[in-house]
Formats: sequence, C-alpha cells, structure tokens
Amino acid sequence: MTRTRYSTVAILLHWAIAALLVWNVLLGWQAEELKGAAKVAVMQLHKPLGITIMLLTLIRVAWRFVSPPPALSGHLKPWEQRLAKVVHVLFYVLLIAIPFTGWAAVSASALIKVYPINMFGLFDWPIIQPLFDLPAEARHARHELIEDIHKLLAKVIIYGLIPLHVLGALKHQFLDKDNELAKMIPFLARKDTAA
Repeated sequence: MTRTRYSTVAILLHWAIAALLVWNVLLGWQAEELKGAAKVAVMQLHKPLGITIMLLTLIRVAWRFVSPPPALSGHLKPWEQRLAKVVHVLFYVLLIAIPFTGWAAVSASALIKVYPINMFGLFDWPIIQPLFDLPAEARHARHELIEDIHKLLAKVIIYGLIPLHVLGALKHQFLDKDNELAKMIPFLARKDTAA
C-alpha cells in the first residue's frame, strides 16, 4: 500500500518541533534585549527547550527509518524534488547542530556550574566535560567561537530554511493545488484527491 500522508507520529513530531522552535527563537531574540537576572531567566528556559528540540529531532530522524515518508508528488520537476530533499536534510542537520552548539557553548562557560541546563526541574543535563576542562582563557575563546557558530546556524534556519519551507508549502497548496500539504495536515485533503 502506498502511503499518502505522514504517519501520526511523524506529524506530531513535526508540529511539536516546529512549535518549540518558534518559541525558542522568540526566547533567543528576547534574551538579546535583556541583561542580568531577566536574561538568565529567559536563557534557563531557552537551553532545555533547545535540548528537547535536539532529542525530538533525533527521534524524528530515527522514525523516518521505521516509517518512511510518503513519496513526493510525481508532477514535481526534478529540481523541485532535489530542493525538497535538500531542505529536509538541512532542517534535520540544523535542528541537531543548533542545540548541540548551544550545549557546547554553555559547557565552555564558567557559568554552567552556576546556571546548569536544568531540564524543566527534572534533572540537570550533563555538560560536555572536555570543553569545561579547558584552561580559562582557552575555554572563554572556545565559548565565544561556538556561540558565534550557534547564532549563525540559527540565522540560517530562521531566515533561510523556515521561509523556504513555508513558501514551498504555500506554493503546493495554493498554486499547484496538489494536496501535498495534506500529507502533513490531513484535514486539508481535498475530497477529490484524498486516498
């Protein structure tokens, strides 16, 4: 049987990751404007949300092997199919790399012992010990470098991939009218093309 939409698990993971990503981006922007205790409070939520996004993305990638996604529409041009695949792969890479670089950046900060990555009051996420064990000057330099990488990767996903993904979905829904978006939002399926 040919799958006509994503599995329920894939759909739930997609929308959970999307919602957490938007929330975490907003928190990151808010933290840029704050100082002192207010900034710490926002970052103490930003950090566990990032780890959660990373873990859910790893589950989502694993789930793709268990439950492969539906095939792309046959009417898509080869360049559209390649672009769709590249965008999906980049999303997975960045949704792992961005939280990982955030984790690495805070692991290379002396403040990690004062403000650990507390997973919603349940437990403290472990630090990347080799980064913390660097001599103070080297640790600070590594922290700054990794934080710059973290911010750059965040800009790529915020200003590049998310708009491209949304525009692609809107193109399918309103220009192509090919029912592609219904694979991730089943109630949008048109009756004449629903399987």
